[in-house]
Amino acid sequence: MVCNHELHCCSFLWLDLGISGGVTTMPPFLEKFFPSVLKKKEDATQSTYCVYDSQILTLFTSSLYLSGLVSSLLASRVTKVFGRKFAILFGGCTFLVGSIVNCTAPNVVLLILGRILLGFGVGFTNQAAPVYIAEMAPPKYRGAFNTGFQLFIAIGVLCANIINFVTSGLGKWGWRLSLGLAAAPAAIVLLGALLVTDTPSSLVERGKLPEARDALLKVRGANSDIETELSELVEACETAREVDQISFKTIFKKQYRPHLVISGGVPFFQQLIGINTIAFYAPVLFNSVGFGNDSALKGTILLGLVNVGSIAASMFMVDRFGRRALFIEGGIQMFICQVGLASILGATLGLSGKGEISKAAGSVILVLMCLYAAGFGWSWGPLCFLVPTEVCPVKIRPIGQSVSIAVHFSVTFIFSQTFLSQLCRFKYTVFLFYAGWIVIMTTFVVCLLPETKGVPLESMHTIWQQHWLRKKFTAPSPTMLQTIST
Repeated sequence: MVCNHELHCCSFLWLDLGISGGVTTMPPFLEKFFPSVLKKKEDATQSTYCVYDSQILTLFTSSLYLSGLVSSLLASRVTKVFGRKFAILFGGCTFLVGSIVNCTAPNVVLLILGRILLGFGVGFTNQAAPVYIAEMAPPKYRGAFNTGFQLFIAIGVLCANIINFVTSGLGKWGWRLSLGLAAAPAAIVLLGALLVTDTPSSLVERGKLPEARDALLKVRGANSDIETELSELVEACETAREVDQISFKTIFKKQYRPHLVISGGVPFFQQLIGINTIAFYAPVLFNSVGFGNDSALKGTILLGLVNVGSIAASMFMVDRFGRRALFIEGGIQMFICQVGLASILGATLGLSGKGEISKAAGSVILVLMCLYAAGFGWSWGPLCFLVPTEVCPVKIRPIGQSVSIAVHFSVTFIFSQTFLSQLCRFKYTVFLFYAGWIVIMTTFVVCLLPETKGVPLESMHTIWQQHWLRKKFTAPSPTMLQTIST
């Protein structure tokens, strides 16, 4: 029940992210805030690739990631000092305010201000929720629980796509209803967060041992023997306290560089495959390649359904086949789809962007995008949030998660802000650009990522003791092994 609420909170907070991509194709929204884009959309001589090429329009979406980057760096300290639960509550409050500002915005300035507030909410929640889930879940099912984080994100985006489809037919106020509906679930997140306990690790860190014992009993069961697990948590936190005062720069110390490489590398490569730009600009992308507005929103709903189904499948596979196998298979599948998309768009639209896409070619594009979404959904999507929470010891776990989320938001901001310009200038070859990064990221996994399936968080140091990357930085002594284990 406790972990389940945190999974639901991710669904609610990401509902607005899916909505933003859909409202950017609604004519009343464009007419009020971006009339120049609407004019290009209605211009028959305009290149198909360049209709939505507007830096202010992309700033509407990407400003969220910039503020999310800043808030995720602040969130590690807040999460450590005040607990995981407090960070989620704060994120929910900020998100609620941002939703209201977005819904009522009379001009572009307030519209973007609302997005910035939403970004602060998402930054705090994305930093705290995966750590919360990892620390609450039993080791045997930790992968499935953390994959649920991404599953509920996908459900939120799917709900957003359905809302956009319905509200697009409601006239000039439809987009306001779409943006405003995010306020209701954000309020539910706040109420639900008040009912859950903080994690045992966080409570022990803050010297609240009785509350930590109660929290363990609540999540493991009243009749469970929790004393061994509790004593391990106490020992880990005491050792971390004795070593030195924890600060953000701790993760940059030599012995933690392998953890830093994984915590930053996984989200870095996840964004370089283009999934968020494709997911949030899917309606725009479908419009750009010849789908009508209704057809674009229907195609986006189908993508959302595929994504939800594939992430649900990942929940059953991640603790069975391991993290590395899913990373590699997903990479190969997404590479094939990106090359296929580039080939079809190149053959139909060419570099001019003034060709026509037949119904058959459009169907193949939709199938390839669905296969791409499926490959992402059972590999890089959920595992990007799972692996950074696993590889870091308790001493630097909140910091490692902050680094991960900060990298995630910073790269997402850059690519969200530049994707439509890339599509306009690179035409169909933009998908070959992403395909090249997929090759690099899959190589990164093969060479650097250790398998963490089924390993308790308190014993994760045993994986790193044998890993060649860690040996390159330190030759562990017994004292250092004791430090890293905590």
